[in-house]
This record gives sequence, C-alpha cells and structure tokens, in this order.
Amino acid sequence: MKNISILGSTGSIGRQTIDIVGRLDNINVIGLTANTNIDLLENQIKIVKPRVVAVMDEKKARILKSRVNSKVEVLSGMEGLIAVATLSEVDIVVTAVVGMIGIRPTVAAIKASKDIALANKETLVTAGSIIRDLVKKYKVNIFPVDSEHSAIFQCLKGENKKEVSKILLTASGGPFRGKSKEKLEDISIDQALNHPNWSMGPKITVDSATLMNKGLEVIEAKWLFDVTPNQIEVVVHPQSIIHSMVEYNDGSIIAQLGVPDMRIPIQYALNYPKRVENNIDRLDIFQVAKLTFEKPDVKTFRCLGLAYKALNEEGSILSVLNAANELAVNKFLHNKISFLEIPDIIEYAMDEHKNVSNPSLDNIFEAEKETYEIIRSRWG
Repeated sequence: MKNISILGSTGSIGRQTIDIVGRLDNINVIGLTANTNIDLLENQIKIVKPRVVAVMDEKKARILKSRVNSKVEVLSGMEGLIAVATLSEVDIVVTAVVGMIGIRPTVAAIKASKDIALANKETLVTAGSIIRDLVKKYKVNIFPVDSEHSAIFQCLKGENKKEVSKILLTASGGPFRGKSKEKLEDISIDQALNHPNWSMGPKITVDSATLMNKGLEVIEAKWLFDVTPNQIEVVVHPQSIIHSMVEYNDGSIIAQLGVPDMRIPIQYALNYPKRVENNIDRLDIFQVAKLTFEKPDVKTFRCLGLAYKALNEEGSILSVLNAANELAVNKFLHNKISFLEIPDIIEYAMDEHKNVSNPSLDNIFEAEKETYEIIRSRWG
C-alpha cells in the first residue's frame, strides 16, 4: 500500500486522482485539501475516507466540520495545507492546487521527506532552482503528472541522461492553431475554452490557447530534467497522441504515445516504478492513421517566446512571467481585456521588473505582489 495526500482534490487533476484511486486497491488516501468547494470535498471524504482534510477558507472549514464524521480532522488555511502535506504516514503528496499557493506546502512536503507527484506548474516555474536543491538535499523524488513531462520521464527511464541531445515537447496547438493575429482580435471566452483534445480547467485551457501553457512546461522541463533551454524544442502535434519525445546523441528518438487522458500519467506517478493495469481506453493506432507535426507560430502566439526569454534570464522574472499571465488570464475570463492583450500585459510586467538572479521564496512572492500592483496600476 502507498499512502497519499491530495492537495487540491476538488480541481481537475484532483478529481481525476480520486477516480484513479477508486480503480486501484494499493493506494490509501490519508489527506485531502480544497480551496472553497466543500460540497465536492464532502463527497470525496465519503469515497476515500481520509484521516485529515484542510480547507483554505476558514469559514468554509467550520461548515465542513459540522457536516462530516468527527473522526475526520478538519483544518484550515495555509497551516492546514502544510499539515496535510507533511502527515507522517504519507508516502506521496499529489500537488494539484492551482497557483503559487502550492509552493509552500510542496517545500514543506519535501523537507518532510515526501515524494511529490507534481501537477502544480507554479512550483517549478517560479521556484525551480529552490526545489531542485531541496530535492537533492532531502533525497526525494518528483514524479511529473503533466502528460508531456510524464512522457519525457518515461522516455528517459533506463537511459543515460548525459546522452540526451534534446527534448521534443509536444503541443496540441490549442483551438486557434493556424489562425493569424488578425483572426484572434475578437476571440470570445467560449472559443478560448473550447480545447480540441483535452478537458481541463479554464485557466490552463486559456494558457493552451495562448501557448503559454507550453511555455510554462518548457520552464518545468528545464528543472525536472536538468537540461538547457536550447535543448527543449516545442513541436506542435495536433492529434495529441505523442505526448513528448527525447532525442539522443546518436540520432535515436524515443516517444511515448497514448490516448489524451490525464488519468494515465497520474496512475503512473502514483505507482512508479510499476505499471498497473486499468480499464482506460487504449490507443488504436489504425484508427489514428496519421500523425502530423508543425513548428509553433511564435509571432502570433507570443507567450511562448516570452517564456523562453524569462527562462534564459532565470531569477525572479520567472515569477513575474507566471504572475502576469495569471492576472491577465483572469482579466480575460472576466471580459476585462481581449485575448491579444494577454501577452501585452505579460511583456509589460517583465520589462518593468528588476530581476533578482538567485531569489529566495520571499523574493519570489514579493515579485508576484509587485507584478500585480504594476499591472493593476495600468489595466485596473
């Protein structure tokens, strides 16, 4: 048996993790956390029967406590989140919370010698160097949950990482692949949320439409696999069948294929190094018939280029990139800015920032705060 905690159990990845756990008999859920969705959390408590849960909203936590069995300990706030991440009997912490709120509990879990099944992008995007050093110091594992990073992880298994030539990070291209900048001027929220292949939350779906999601994954890949930005090449692959590839110094390319279903990488992370049977749909090669590849249009989809720029600089500017994108996407989802203004806001925030080369966690959170202030002073 493996004991796990799920941080962000009511989000997209969290819900799919609960689904996977229900299909397996070797995973025991000890802790769950949520932001405010206590109705869904209450149902999850009935299903997986955790010992401890935490709700970020203190008022909601009190309401939940009045509803659930007294044997379930209900905590609140960041202290509760960290407590669930560091429970003594937990082996793996699934970090599926959205936003920089996931950094502190992930750091705490690593310091408590917990392996991490990582689905929180912000942790590595903004604090990659800190996490890398902590992983080495405490000798823990990070198992990537993103389909692309899981694919790379699998393609590297058993190979000499010194022989890696480059990583080929695949991207679906999102709903606007092939469109010109002029055709993106009047994009609606519904259009941006209509992803052709994946079912995801609204923020990450918009990120996929702007290609920022791929930019963030490039940054994650640098820290996860210890490669340079020049060794990471984004390849647009509309079918989302090849989830990523690794090219070696002899010219060989190893790829990982599968149906676009996040439950597969989640299950792989939870059971590593074993592979476990499941009843998830299998890939029918003959039905797919054709796989195509394109270079990304970085002139139209500028967010990808901005991510590479920030990664080449490193430091606190990575926090600025992430925070500016988060705020810009939120404004777009609330009809306050247009789709094409998203990269404009990010670039403006990056240009206004004075980079800190080796930021502490305090520097990272301060850069986030300053970024919000800079953007709100101009865009409201």
